[in-house]
Amino acid sequence: MKNFSKIIISIMFFAACSNFAFAAEFTPLNFSDATYNSGNSTKIAATTPASNTTKSVTQNDVKAVVTDTTGSKNMQSAITELDNAQVEVRNELLDYKTKYSEVDAKYNTIKAERAALNKQVKACEKKIRQLDKAKEKIRKNMV
Repeated sequence: MKNFSKIIISIMFFAACSNFAFAAEFTPLNFSDATYNSGNSTKIAATTPASNTTKSVTQNDVKAVVTDTTGSKNMQSAITELDNAQVEVRNELLDYKTKYSEVDAKYNTIKAERAALNKQVKACEKKIRQLDKAKEKIRKNMV
């Protein structure tokens, strides 16, 4: 069993090392000067989920900003626009988080109140059962 586990660990280690070796050749972003000084405009499709679009920044606005990235001024303005869009989305996220925390606080309050009322109901039902038992004992003693 020890040999089998050592073999498995060795295979996993070899696989992990080989993945790093293959990943060294692959670069998802190529920032060579030839890419941006060629005079051709590079089109980058920005994808955002349809449910998470904001009112001020839409998918078309992001595509328009990112579409033409040939010059350094255009690159800087595109980066600035994307930073602004990111700030707006983060602000929206903060709004959603505050709303969530408010709803969560209400939920916890109602849950605690419900538990307290459930205890009171059970206590009242227990008293009623005790009173019924006491009445039955008295009736048995009378007969």
